[in-house]
Amino acid sequence: MTVVLLSTFLLFLLTTSRIHSEDLNTKYFPENFLFGVASSAYQIEGAWNESGKGESIWDHFTHKHPERVRDRSNADIACDSYHKIKEDVALLKELGVDFYRFSISWSRLLPTGHVNYINPDGIRYYNELIDELVANGIKPMVTLNHWDLPLNLQKLGGWTNYFLVDIFVDFARVAFENFGDRVPYWITFNSGCDVGYGTDQPPGINQSGIAEYLCVHVTLKAHARVYYLYDKEFRKTQKGQIGMTIDGKWYEPKTDAKEDIEAATRAREFLVGWMMHAIYHKDGGYPQVVKDRIAYRSKHETFPISRLPQFTPEEIDYIKGTYDFLGLNIYTTNLVSDREEDPFDEPSYEKDLRIEVTQDPSWPTSNADWLKVVPQGARNLLNWLKDNYGNPPIIITENGYADKGQLDDTGRMNYYQLYLSAVLDAIHDDKVNVIAYTAWSFLDNFEWLDGYTQKFGLHHIDFDDPDRPRTPKQSAKMYKDIISHRRLTVDLKEEL
Repeated sequence: MTVVLLSTFLLFLLTTSRIHSEDLNTKYFPENFLFGVASSAYQIEGAWNESGKGESIWDHFTHKHPERVRDRSNADIACDSYHKIKEDVALLKELGVDFYRFSISWSRLLPTGHVNYINPDGIRYYNELIDELVANGIKPMVTLNHWDLPLNLQKLGGWTNYFLVDIFVDFARVAFENFGDRVPYWITFNSGCDVGYGTDQPPGINQSGIAEYLCVHVTLKAHARVYYLYDKEFRKTQKGQIGMTIDGKWYEPKTDAKEDIEAATRAREFLVGWMMHAIYHKDGGYPQVVKDRIAYRSKHETFPISRLPQFTPEEIDYIKGTYDFLGLNIYTTNLVSDREEDPFDEPSYEKDLRIEVTQDPSWPTSNADWLKVVPQGARNLLNWLKDNYGNPPIIITENGYADKGQLDDTGRMNYYQLYLSAVLDAIHDDKVNVIAYTAWSFLDNFEWLDGYTQKFGLHHIDFDDPDRPRTPKQSAKMYKDIISHRRLTVDLKEEL
């Protein structure tokens, strides 16, 4: 292990073991830095079958397989945000956020998934929401696809079918034409090819080692097509920006052994770089380690060619550089160690990856077992992105903490301060080009397979009350204070 790597590893262990209030970075955020909060359509809107809305894959899944959701719940009503535009925007204004990230329900806008019928109520709903945001000085940041694909399109194979590239372009055009004059930030995808394609989670294709790679391949082509659509037909008049959001954990080698260092590199390239490299890297295409590993296992599994679809040189050039910003969801850190090669019996994304993932039991935890509080990992990831992708403008599109929904949410307050302090370190000390931060989430909401057992919201929702009343938590008041002062102003409530 080199001296540099050893120093980085020791620093990581030191800075994640115990953090005190005096360690917080109290420098100011840059003058043009933006603060926001986030949600997604299926998780908060409700009104799942009202006013002509079509069925999404998550509507279908939660109704057909309630036993697969931790508390057997669904988002038929969720936060009922469909009926609470003015109330929700008033809460956003009270927070003082610069922008609100939300997603469009594709099946609300296009009930069949196709443009043969555009639902007037879908146009009305999102126009009203966007108009209310703009009237209150809040910039809309709109995600086109946040996991809730129309069921009709999934029946065609979803994101494993190349035909969806054309269909997604049609959907995006409807959104740009109807809402783009007031939307300064567009996100094509909240990436999700690592779930639901090799597992039973929606869309539940469950063909690991094949479906994930088809999904990524189609998604990247769809993203690029929509980027060029916006660039050529809408940018000049609408003057917005467009990018993609990638889920990014930090993957740290568990030990200083060469094999574990290589395993951590594989983890970053497979789990972060596999979607990011084609768009944000100067060479485009897939990371070399990803190509090599899948080709190696494919050959030994007697496939005639690699299971990883190949881009042509023209496609590589077409896709790379299709961004104005890099969207990043960041929550936690994992430790990575190498493992022995698995038998060459069947395709598997996990076997291609060939790692063991753990977490340090000493790391502060949350109500979600997977979410440990490791702010240094966020700083490390931001630096890795800077070093590998030319320091693009980064919008942290999600960052948040799970608890049980209590109003005095000390754990969430500490989490935000620690991670925002790490972001400040990355901006001021490391010169990483982070331009915005988004807290997940605006409201307690439906958290996919965890249902309502995990609460990430700045605002408490009483899901037992049909009216779904909202109550700001202590973290909402703290976040408002940070936004107002543009710096961290509150000490940690307890030492971590």
